[in-house]
Amino acid sequence: MHKINRIKITGLRRLSEVDLEVRPLMVLIGANGVGKTTFLDAFSLLSASASGHLNATLSKWGGIASLLTRGKSAETSFAVDMTVPGYDSLKYELHITSQGSGYSISKEVLSQNRGHAQPFKHIDSKGNDIRYFETDGERLVRPDWEHNPLETSLTQVPKMFRQPEELRRILATATRYHALDVGPRAPVKLPQPMKPAVLPGADGEDLVPYLYYLRESERNRFEAITDSLKAAFPDFEELNFPPVAAGVLAMTWKDKKFNKPMYMNELSEGTLRYLWLVSLLQSPNLSTVTMIDEPEVSLHPELLSMLADLMREASQRTQLVVATHSDRFIRFLKPQEVAVMDIDDAGCTTATWADALDLEAWLSEYSLDEVWQMGRMGGRS
Repeated sequence: MHKINRIKITGLRRLSEVDLEVRPLMVLIGANGVGKTTFLDAFSLLSASASGHLNATLSKWGGIASLLTRGKSAETSFAVDMTVPGYDSLKYELHITSQGSGYSISKEVLSQNRGHAQPFKHIDSKGNDIRYFETDGERLVRPDWEHNPLETSLTQVPKMFRQPEELRRILATATRYHALDVGPRAPVKLPQPMKPAVLPGADGEDLVPYLYYLRESERNRFEAITDSLKAAFPDFEELNFPPVAAGVLAMTWKDKKFNKPMYMNELSEGTLRYLWLVSLLQSPNLSTVTMIDEPEVSLHPELLSMLADLMREASQRTQLVVATHSDRFIRFLKPQEVAVMDIDDAGCTTATWADALDLEAWLSEYSLDEVWQMGRMGGRS
């Protein structure tokens, strides 16, 4: 499958220069303020750059100046490598420079090594000099349409070869999930309109139609979800979908100890969040890159082992990037699944895979979370 091999981030808050391999499951650990969320922000900005929402995203975040490494950089840049089965890998590089009260895209290159001295370039843009490879004319040309300088060429150039199109799609569809809203009027607690849904939604707004259609069309996948719930909650029996109005369904949770089923608004925060996480991770329609921020919120410690297994299984279908503060969650992970983020003497972030650290002697006597707590891995305040 196509996948992101590596990401390099410079000039983004504390991430002055971070260059890290991207693995199927990468769980970011470290103290508060070390840059775990910023690492997810980098993927979100790349996604915005590939989907035509860069300007809106930067505006929402307070402008490029608020994102730059303080006193150390006037620009932020990103570089990603993508595996292309049967071909050389693709490399995408994007530089965004502070300019007055706004920004400019100072450099953007999408290239591919093809065994020649110079890499083949699908996009080669520097400032206002925009060039892309025209497949009909087989040459780099300037656009003959109105090119929006605040959005990337990646999102504006016409259809490219299959491999760069796949990179564009992978970056554009990268999806980020925060801790599920479980407030009194949260979408996950309310009846939901019936509509085609292939994911439960970032706020659980599509959880009911998603699970209903999954039960009707992919019974094995739906049963995998209910089996996971039974493993986590021994008294759970089944989910049902009673209609409450024309085209609107509720969802109920049947418990062995109660005669009547419970509606979603009657479940605990931890139960709701685990139901949503299981449904998300079991989806056959996850994007190629999936980000989850603090999945452990409200979860009982005994559920974290099951969550780790669910993530491991999901990472066969998506590249899963997770940020966590939970010592207990780390207990159930392997060193090759954990990236340790720390602060160097200059106040900037470093990122190192735990299996690159000399931990074997310690892991023979202690669990991974204990090694972290003892400060043997770094990533502690």
